[in-house]
Amino acid sequence: MKLQRKNRLRALSLGALAVSGALALTACGSDDTSEGGGGKETNANANIKCDDAKGQLAASGSSAQKNAVDAWRKVYTANCKDVQLNYNPTGSGAGITAFLQGQTAFAGSDSALKPEEIEKSKKVCEKSQAIDLPMVGGPIAVGYNVPGVDQLTLDAKTLADIFNEKIKTWDDKAIKKLNPDAKLPSTKIQAFHRSDESGTTDNFTKYLKGAAPSAWPYEPGKSWEPKGGQSANGSAGVASQVKQTAGAISYFELSYAGEGVKTVDLKTDAKEPVKATVDNASKAISEAKVVGKGKDLALELNYKPTAEGAYPITLVTYEVVCEKGNKADTLPATKSFLTYIASEDGQKVLKENDYAPIPAEIISKVRTTVAGLS
Repeated sequence: MKLQRKNRLRALSLGALAVSGALALTACGSDDTSEGGGGKETNANANIKCDDAKGQLAASGSSAQKNAVDAWRKVYTANCKDVQLNYNPTGSGAGITAFLQGQTAFAGSDSALKPEEIEKSKKVCEKSQAIDLPMVGGPIAVGYNVPGVDQLTLDAKTLADIFNEKIKTWDDKAIKKLNPDAKLPSTKIQAFHRSDESGTTDNFTKYLKGAAPSAWPYEPGKSWEPKGGQSANGSAGVASQVKQTAGAISYFELSYAGEGVKTVDLKTDAKEPVKATVDNASKAISEAKVVGKGKDLALELNYKPTAEGAYPITLVTYEVVCEKGNKADTLPATKSFLTYIASEDGQKVLKENDYAPIPAEIISKVRTTVAGLS
Protein backbone atom coordinates (compact mmCIF):
# COMPACT_ATOMS: atom_id res chain seq x y z
CA MET A 1 0.00 0.00 0.00
CA LYS A 2 2.85 2.40 0.80
CA LEU A 3 4.40 1.70 -2.59
CA GLN A 4 1.06 2.31 -4.29
CA ARG A 5 0.61 5.65 -2.51
CA LYS A 6 4.17 6.66 -3.26
CA ASN A 7 3.65 5.89 -6.93
CA ARG A 8 0.39 7.82 -7.04
CA LEU A 9 2.03 10.84 -5.51
CA ARG A 10 4.78 10.58 -8.11
CA ALA A 11 2.06 10.42 -10.79
CA LEU A 12 0.54 13.63 -9.42
CA SER A 13 3.90 15.33 -9.44
CA LEU A 14 4.66 14.25 -13.00
CA GLY A 15 1.15 15.01 -14.19
CA ALA A 16 1.32 18.56 -12.86
CA LEU A 17 3.97 19.26 -15.49
CA ALA A 18 1.19 19.03 -18.06
CA VAL A 19 0.10 22.52 -16.98
CA SER A 20 3.06 23.93 -18.88
CA GLY A 21 3.53 21.31 -21.58
CA ALA A 22 2.43 17.95 -22.93
CA LEU A 23 3.53 14.86 -21.09
CA ALA A 24 4.39 11.80 -23.15
CA LEU A 25 4.50 8.50 -21.34
CA THR A 26 6.67 5.92 -23.02
CA ALA A 27 7.21 2.35 -21.96
CA CYS A 28 10.06 0.24 -23.24
CA GLY A 29 9.12 -3.16 -21.89
CA SER A 30 10.75 -2.72 -18.49
CA ASP A 31 9.78 -4.78 -15.46
CA ASP A 32 10.84 -1.94 -13.16
CA THR A 33 7.86 -0.97 -11.03
CA SER A 34 9.51 2.17 -9.70
CA GLU A 35 8.64 4.12 -12.86
CA GLY A 36 5.32 5.67 -13.90
CA GLY A 37 2.14 6.40 -11.99
CA GLY A 38 -0.18 4.25 -9.92
CA GLY A 39 -0.01 0.50 -10.19
CA LYS A 40 0.73 -2.74 -8.42
CA GLU A 41 3.74 -4.89 -9.07
CA THR A 42 4.37 -5.98 -12.64
CA ASN A 43 3.02 -9.43 -13.44
CA ALA A 44 5.37 -10.83 -16.05
CA ASN A 45 3.39 -14.09 -16.10
CA ALA A 46 0.05 -12.57 -17.05
CA ASN A 47 -1.94 -14.49 -19.66
CA ILE A 48 -1.27 -12.07 -22.53
CA LYS A 49 -1.18 -13.03 -26.20
CA CYS A 50 1.34 -10.82 -27.98
CA ASP A 51 0.84 -12.55 -31.35
CA ASP A 52 2.62 -10.37 -33.96
CA ALA A 53 2.50 -7.22 -31.82
CA LYS A 54 5.59 -5.07 -32.20
CA GLY A 55 6.79 -1.51 -32.74
CA GLN A 56 5.38 1.81 -31.54
CA LEU A 57 1.78 2.00 -30.32
CA ALA A 58 0.70 5.62 -29.91
CA ALA A 59 -2.48 6.68 -28.14
CA SER A 60 -3.69 9.77 -26.30
CA GLY A 61 -6.69 11.28 -24.56
CA SER A 62 -8.36 10.91 -21.16
CA SER A 63 -6.11 11.89 -18.28
CA ALA A 64 -8.61 10.23 -15.92
CA GLN A 65 -7.42 6.81 -17.06
CA LYS A 66 -3.70 7.69 -16.98
CA ASN A 67 -3.00 5.74 -13.78
CA ALA A 68 -4.87 2.72 -15.16
CA VAL A 69 -2.85 2.86 -18.38
CA ASP A 70 0.36 3.12 -16.33
CA ALA A 71 -0.56 -0.06 -14.44
CA TRP A 72 -1.65 -1.91 -17.58
CA ARG A 73 1.44 -0.80 -19.47
CA LYS A 74 3.81 -2.24 -16.88
CA VAL A 75 2.22 -5.65 -17.16
CA TYR A 76 1.72 -5.61 -20.92
CA THR A 77 5.20 -4.42 -21.91
CA ALA A 78 6.79 -6.88 -19.48
CA ASN A 79 5.15 -9.64 -21.52
CA CYS A 80 5.21 -8.11 -25.00
CA LYS A 81 8.70 -6.67 -25.03
CA ASP A 82 8.63 -5.79 -28.74
CA VAL A 83 5.92 -3.14 -28.18
CA GLN A 84 6.59 0.43 -27.08
CA LEU A 85 3.35 1.91 -25.75
CA ASN A 86 3.16 5.71 -25.72
CA TYR A 87 0.03 7.13 -24.04
CA ASN A 88 -0.20 10.92 -23.81
CA PRO A 89 -2.86 12.11 -21.29
CA THR A 90 -3.83 15.23 -23.23
CA GLY A 91 -7.51 15.13 -22.25
CA SER A 92 -10.48 13.50 -23.96
CA GLY A 93 -11.11 16.29 -26.47
CA ALA A 94 -7.51 16.45 -27.67
CA GLY A 95 -7.32 12.66 -27.79
CA ILE A 96 -10.35 12.39 -30.08
CA THR A 97 -8.97 15.15 -32.30
CA ALA A 98 -5.62 13.38 -32.65
CA PHE A 99 -7.35 10.08 -33.47
CA LEU A 100 -9.60 11.68 -36.10
CA GLN A 101 -6.49 13.18 -37.69
CA GLY A 102 -4.92 9.73 -37.95
CA GLN A 103 -2.15 10.50 -35.46
CA THR A 104 -2.88 7.66 -33.01
CA ALA A 105 -3.97 4.02 -33.08
CA PHE A 106 -6.71 4.63 -30.52
CA ALA A 107 -7.92 7.33 -28.15
CA GLY A 108 -9.12 7.41 -24.56
CA SER A 109 -12.29 9.43 -23.95
CA ASP A 110 -14.49 9.91 -20.90
CA SER A 111 -17.41 10.71 -23.21
CA ALA A 112 -18.79 8.65 -26.05
CA LEU A 113 -18.29 9.88 -29.61
CA LYS A 114 -20.75 12.44 -30.91
CA PRO A 115 -22.59 11.70 -34.19
CA GLU A 116 -20.46 14.25 -36.06
CA GLU A 117 -17.28 12.65 -34.69
CA ILE A 118 -18.42 9.22 -35.85
CA GLU A 119 -19.03 10.70 -39.29
CA LYS A 120 -15.54 12.24 -39.38
CA SER A 121 -14.01 8.93 -38.33
CA LYS A 122 -15.06 7.38 -41.64
CA LYS A 123 -12.15 9.26 -43.25
CA VAL A 124 -9.68 7.55 -40.90
CA CYS A 125 -11.30 4.12 -40.65
CA GLU A 126 -11.27 2.83 -44.22
CA LYS A 127 -14.76 1.64 -45.25
CA SER A 128 -15.79 1.68 -41.58
CA GLN A 129 -16.07 3.99 -38.57
CA ALA A 130 -14.84 4.46 -35.01
CA ILE A 131 -16.55 2.73 -32.10
CA ASP A 132 -16.64 3.26 -28.34
CA LEU A 133 -15.32 0.46 -26.12
CA PRO A 134 -16.09 1.05 -22.40
CA MET A 135 -12.97 -0.11 -20.56
CA VAL A 136 -12.53 1.89 -17.33
CA GLY A 137 -15.08 2.95 -14.76
CA GLY A 138 -14.81 4.96 -11.61
CA PRO A 139 -16.03 7.74 -9.38
CA ILE A 140 -15.30 11.38 -10.08
CA ALA A 141 -14.14 12.49 -6.66
CA VAL A 142 -14.72 16.02 -5.43
CA GLY A 143 -11.50 16.86 -3.63
CA TYR A 144 -11.18 19.72 -1.16
CA ASN A 145 -8.56 21.41 1.01
CA VAL A 146 -10.12 23.07 4.04
CA PRO A 147 -7.74 23.14 7.00
CA GLY A 148 -9.34 21.62 10.10
CA VAL A 149 -12.17 19.94 8.20
CA ASP A 150 -11.53 16.21 7.83
CA GLN A 151 -15.02 15.23 6.71
CA LEU A 152 -17.32 17.21 4.44
CA THR A 153 -20.76 16.50 3.00
CA LEU A 154 -22.21 18.41 0.05
CA ASP A 155 -25.22 17.93 -2.19
CA ALA A 156 -25.72 18.66 -5.89
CA LYS A 157 -27.25 22.11 -5.40
CA THR A 158 -24.51 23.25 -3.04
CA LEU A 159 -21.82 21.98 -5.40
CA ALA A 160 -23.50 23.79 -8.29
CA ASP A 161 -23.59 27.04 -6.31
CA ILE A 162 -19.93 26.64 -5.33
CA PHE A 163 -18.74 26.12 -8.91
CA ASN A 164 -21.08 28.86 -10.14
CA GLU A 165 -19.52 31.22 -7.55
CA LYS A 166 -22.77 31.84 -5.67
CA ILE A 167 -21.24 30.35 -2.53
CA LYS A 168 -17.93 32.10 -1.88
CA THR A 169 -16.70 31.07 1.60
CA TRP A 170 -16.50 27.77 3.43
CA ASP A 171 -18.63 28.98 6.36
CA ASP A 172 -21.61 29.69 4.09
CA LYS A 173 -24.92 28.77 5.70
CA ALA A 174 -25.71 26.16 3.01
CA ILE A 175 -22.49 24.28 3.80
CA LYS A 176 -23.06 24.68 7.55
CA LYS A 177 -26.53 23.14 7.23
CA LEU A 178 -25.03 20.02 5.65
CA ASN A 179 -22.16 19.88 8.16
CA PRO A 180 -23.54 21.00 11.54
CA ASP A 181 -20.68 19.48 13.53
CA ALA A 182 -17.81 20.78 11.39
CA LYS A 183 -15.73 23.83 12.34
CA LEU A 184 -15.97 25.61 9.02
CA PRO A 185 -13.58 28.55 8.52
CA SER A 186 -14.35 31.77 6.68
CA THR A 187 -11.69 30.84 4.12
CA LYS A 188 -12.44 31.91 0.55
CA ILE A 189 -13.45 29.05 -1.74
CA GLN A 190 -11.00 28.46 -4.60
CA ALA A 191 -12.91 26.40 -7.18
CA PHE A 192 -10.71 24.81 -9.85
CA HIS A 193 -11.98 23.41 -13.14
CA ARG A 194 -10.26 21.80 -16.13
CA SER A 195 -8.70 24.17 -18.67
CA ASP A 196 -8.64 21.50 -21.38
CA GLU A 197 -11.56 19.75 -23.07
CA SER A 198 -12.37 16.92 -20.72
CA GLY A 199 -14.79 14.03 -20.49
CA THR A 200 -14.46 14.36 -16.72
CA THR A 201 -15.86 17.88 -17.01
CA ASP A 202 -18.60 16.54 -19.28
CA ASN A 203 -19.65 13.92 -16.74
CA PHE A 204 -19.34 16.26 -13.76
CA THR A 205 -21.54 18.90 -15.41
CA LYS A 206 -24.02 16.23 -16.51
CA TYR A 207 -24.37 15.32 -12.84
CA LEU A 208 -24.90 18.95 -11.81
CA LYS A 209 -27.43 19.50 -14.59
CA GLY A 210 -29.24 16.24 -13.89
CA ALA A 211 -29.33 16.46 -10.10
CA ALA A 212 -29.68 20.24 -9.62
CA PRO A 213 -31.07 21.72 -12.85
CA SER A 214 -32.37 24.90 -11.24
CA ALA A 215 -28.94 25.69 -9.77
CA TRP A 216 -26.92 24.77 -12.89
CA PRO A 217 -28.18 26.70 -15.93
CA TYR A 218 -25.41 25.54 -18.26
CA GLU A 219 -25.43 22.73 -20.78
CA PRO A 220 -23.07 19.85 -19.99
CA GLY A 221 -19.96 19.59 -22.14
CA LYS A 222 -16.26 18.84 -22.32
CA SER A 223 -15.40 22.55 -22.11
CA TRP A 224 -16.06 24.49 -18.90
CA GLU A 225 -18.85 26.97 -19.66
CA PRO A 226 -19.27 29.14 -16.52
CA LYS A 227 -17.18 32.28 -16.19
CA GLY A 228 -14.83 32.76 -13.28
CA GLY A 229 -13.08 30.21 -11.12
CA GLN A 230 -9.56 28.96 -11.66
CA SER A 231 -8.30 26.30 -14.02
CA ALA A 232 -5.53 23.76 -14.49
CA ASN A 233 -4.67 21.23 -17.17
CA GLY A 234 -5.61 17.59 -16.77
CA SER A 235 -6.80 15.57 -13.79
CA ALA A 236 -3.31 15.67 -12.30
CA GLY A 237 -3.20 19.44 -12.67
CA VAL A 238 -6.43 20.19 -10.78
CA ALA A 239 -5.65 17.55 -8.13
CA SER A 240 -2.25 19.14 -7.56
CA GLN A 241 -3.85 22.56 -7.15
CA VAL A 242 -6.27 21.22 -4.53
CA LYS A 243 -3.42 19.65 -2.59
CA GLN A 244 -1.37 22.86 -2.43
CA THR A 245 -4.11 25.53 -2.20
CA ALA A 246 -5.95 26.24 1.07
CA GLY A 247 -9.67 26.62 0.40
CA ALA A 248 -9.52 24.75 -2.90
CA ILE A 249 -12.08 22.36 -4.35
CA SER A 250 -12.15 20.52 -7.67
CA TYR A 251 -13.23 17.32 -9.42
CA PHE A 252 -11.05 14.50 -10.71
CA GLU A 253 -10.89 10.72 -11.00
CA LEU A 254 -10.54 9.03 -7.61
CA SER A 255 -7.08 7.60 -8.35
CA TYR A 256 -5.72 11.18 -8.25
CA ALA A 257 -6.84 11.65 -4.67
CA GLY A 258 -3.53 10.63 -3.11
CA GLU A 259 -2.31 11.39 0.38
CA GLY A 260 -3.26 14.86 1.51
CA VAL A 261 -6.39 15.16 -0.66
CA LYS A 262 -9.71 14.66 1.13
CA THR A 263 -12.88 13.86 -0.81
CA VAL A 264 -16.46 15.03 -0.35
CA ASP A 265 -19.29 12.70 0.69
CA LEU A 266 -22.39 13.29 -1.44
CA LYS A 267 -25.85 13.71 0.00
CA THR A 268 -28.34 11.93 -2.25
CA ASP A 269 -31.83 10.54 -1.73
CA ALA A 270 -30.22 7.69 0.20
CA LYS A 271 -30.37 7.70 3.99
CA GLU A 272 -26.64 8.28 4.44
CA PRO A 273 -24.19 10.45 2.48
CA VAL A 274 -22.28 8.40 -0.10
CA LYS A 275 -18.50 8.21 -0.21
CA ALA A 276 -16.47 8.26 -3.41
CA THR A 277 -15.34 4.64 -3.55
CA VAL A 278 -14.86 2.11 -6.34
CA ASP A 279 -17.60 -0.16 -5.00
CA ASN A 280 -20.07 2.72 -4.67
CA ALA A 281 -19.31 3.82 -8.22
CA SER A 282 -19.82 0.26 -9.46
CA LYS A 283 -23.33 0.30 -7.97
CA ALA A 284 -24.15 3.32 -10.11
CA ILE A 285 -22.42 2.06 -13.29
CA SER A 286 -24.33 -1.22 -13.06
CA GLU A 287 -27.45 0.79 -13.94
CA ALA A 288 -25.91 2.02 -17.22
CA LYS A 289 -27.51 1.03 -20.54
CA VAL A 290 -25.81 0.33 -23.87
CA VAL A 291 -27.19 2.92 -26.30
CA GLY A 292 -24.60 2.69 -29.10
CA LYS A 293 -25.58 1.24 -32.47
CA GLY A 294 -24.05 -1.88 -34.00
CA LYS A 295 -20.64 -2.64 -32.53
CA ASP A 296 -20.53 0.73 -30.77
CA LEU A 297 -20.90 0.19 -27.01
CA ALA A 298 -21.60 3.73 -25.84
CA LEU A 299 -23.34 3.77 -22.46
CA GLU A 300 -26.03 5.96 -20.96
CA LEU A 301 -25.19 6.59 -17.30
CA ASN A 302 -27.72 7.23 -14.56
CA TYR A 303 -26.70 10.36 -12.63
CA LYS A 304 -29.57 9.93 -10.16
CA PRO A 305 -29.25 6.29 -9.07
CA THR A 306 -31.79 5.04 -6.54
CA ALA A 307 -29.74 2.28 -4.92
CA GLU A 308 -28.45 2.82 -1.39
CA GLY A 309 -24.72 3.57 -1.45
CA ALA A 310 -24.62 4.35 -5.18
CA TYR A 311 -22.18 7.19 -5.86
CA PRO A 312 -23.80 9.39 -8.53
CA ILE A 313 -20.78 11.19 -10.07
CA THR A 314 -19.27 8.44 -12.15
CA LEU A 315 -17.57 8.22 -15.50
CA VAL A 316 -16.76 5.52 -18.00
CA THR A 317 -13.64 5.88 -20.11
CA TYR A 318 -13.87 4.49 -23.62
CA GLU A 319 -11.08 3.32 -25.86
CA VAL A 320 -12.02 4.72 -29.27
CA VAL A 321 -10.80 2.61 -32.18
CA CYS A 322 -11.74 1.80 -35.77
CA GLU A 323 -14.07 -1.18 -36.06
CA LYS A 324 -12.39 -1.94 -39.41
CA GLY A 325 -9.72 -0.21 -41.45
CA ASN A 326 -7.13 0.04 -38.66
CA LYS A 327 -3.56 0.68 -39.82
CA ALA A 328 -1.85 -2.60 -40.66
CA ASP A 329 1.36 -1.74 -38.82
CA THR A 330 -0.39 -1.05 -35.48
CA LEU A 331 -3.39 -3.42 -35.67
CA PRO A 332 -1.64 -6.42 -34.02
CA ALA A 333 -0.44 -4.35 -31.05
CA THR A 334 -3.77 -2.54 -30.76
CA LYS A 335 -5.75 -5.79 -30.64
CA SER A 336 -3.25 -7.44 -28.30
CA PHE A 337 -3.26 -4.53 -25.82
CA LEU A 338 -7.04 -4.01 -25.89
CA THR A 339 -7.58 -7.77 -25.51
CA TYR A 340 -5.43 -7.74 -22.37
CA ILE A 341 -7.06 -4.71 -20.71
CA ALA A 342 -10.55 -6.12 -21.36
CA SER A 343 -9.59 -9.51 -19.92
CA GLU A 344 -10.28 -10.64 -16.36
CA ASP A 345 -6.64 -9.96 -15.47
CA GLY A 346 -6.77 -6.50 -17.00
CA GLN A 347 -10.02 -5.54 -15.30
CA LYS A 348 -8.70 -6.86 -11.97
CA VAL A 349 -5.88 -4.30 -12.20
CA LEU A 350 -8.51 -1.52 -12.18
CA LYS A 351 -9.90 -2.22 -8.72
CA GLU A 352 -6.37 -2.53 -7.34
CA ASN A 353 -5.79 1.06 -8.49
CA ASP A 354 -9.02 2.78 -7.36
CA TYR A 355 -10.92 2.29 -10.63
CA ALA A 356 -14.16 0.39 -11.15
CA PRO A 357 -14.18 -2.63 -13.48
CA ILE A 358 -16.79 -2.58 -16.24
CA PRO A 359 -19.82 -4.79 -15.34
CA ALA A 360 -19.54 -8.36 -16.61
CA GLU A 361 -22.42 -8.21 -19.09
CA ILE A 362 -20.87 -5.17 -20.79
CA ILE A 363 -17.17 -6.15 -20.75
CA SER A 364 -18.07 -9.50 -22.34
CA LYS A 365 -19.41 -7.58 -25.34
CA VAL A 366 -16.22 -5.51 -25.40
CA ARG A 367 -14.11 -8.67 -25.60
CA THR A 368 -16.13 -9.99 -28.53
CA THR A 369 -15.85 -6.68 -30.34
CA VAL A 370 -12.09 -6.39 -29.81
CA ALA A 371 -11.61 -9.90 -31.19
CA GLY A 372 -13.30 -8.80 -34.42
CA LEU A 373 -11.25 -5.62 -35.01
CA SER A 374 -9.58 -5.55 -38.40
